[in-house]
Amino acid sequence: MANLQVRDIDDRLYEALKRRAELEHRSVSQEVVLLIENYLAHDMKESEQKTLRFLELSNSWMDDRNSEKIIKEIRSSRTKNTRSKKEDELFD
Repeated sequence: MANLQVRDIDDRLYEALKRRAELEHRSVSQEVVLLIENYLAHDMKESEQKTLRFLELSNSWMDDRNSEKIIKEIRSSRTKNTRSKKEDELFD
């Protein structure tokens, strides 16, 4: 099993970690390992959820028509712009 040594930890942070470990009846070392495990598990779960939400978006718009037909329908539904007349100009 690997060892991990942390240097120059702030005294207040260490004391808070020590109090937390005491409340949970664990050693400081056990508490640190548990905190790291929980953080990494949460981080992976959150990343997995983001991936699943993204994948839900793919294929969310299904259509039996091919792209050419869709484009043709869009173009045919457009109306001719009549604003090109001088009196309809925004700035005369």
